[in-house]
Amino acid sequence: MSARIDTVTTHRRVHRWTVAVGVLGLLLGVLALLTVLLPGPLYHYGYIGLRAAFGAIRIGAIAGIAAILVCLAGIGMALRPGTRRHLLFAAVGLLLGIAAFVPPWLLARRAGSLPAIHDISTDTANPPPFVAILPLRAEAPNSPVYGGAEVAAKQQAAYPDIQPLLSTLAPADVLDMARKVAVAMKWRIVAEQADTGRLEATSTTRWFGFKDDVVIRIRAEGAGSRLDIRSESRLGGSDIGANAARIREFEMRMRQMLREHSAP
Repeated sequence: MSARIDTVTTHRRVHRWTVAVGVLGLLLGVLALLTVLLPGPLYHYGYIGLRAAFGAIRIGAIAGIAAILVCLAGIGMALRPGTRRHLLFAAVGLLLGIAAFVPPWLLARRAGSLPAIHDISTDTANPPPFVAILPLRAEAPNSPVYGGAEVAAKQQAAYPDIQPLLSTLAPADVLDMARKVAVAMKWRIVAEQADTGRLEATSTTRWFGFKDDVVIRIRAEGAGSRLDIRSESRLGGSDIGANAARIREFEMRMRQMLREHSAP
């Protein structure tokens, strides 16, 4: 009888600890994910500064690791006979911990593998200058003046695919397409000059609300035209590849429109 009571007591103790560890892991996972996700919108709408936002994300990623470890322990405990019904707490917490840790870790790895530049242009020898956007950049930490040969060399090493877009169409037709693509990409068009083949716009990132400025220059070349595009961040030493990705997407959409235009 005494042995049976001891067995029941032990089972209840294991049951309580299994539930406690699973719930703790789940709570850690929720808190970690919120700490990673919320700083972006809070910075975007002016509630916290950029340093505080990045600091919170680091804390959230560390909390994600803690959630992963606790939940792994909880899963191990829940695999014992009689406690498997409590596996869900730890399993969900594990997924939340992974979601909190992996994206910041991947972003940090990507930042370490790319050059610390924030100004990308398809023409590094004579990059299109900003004109109409300059008043909007008056208080921006990053200068609108291109960084020169050093930045060009770093760009060429990291993004050799960033090249001008050549077309057989007239500059006016290409400019019309470029405006449509800019609107489709949800850029705010600041200025458009048909006579000079220029378009200036601002792209706002979704999460943090960072503003990156874009200038497009289209000139006649041979029987067709050449489009150059430059994208520069207003803030930050490294854009972690954002400007290059923006140019790639723009040119991909432009090529699609050009193919549709030339299709019979």
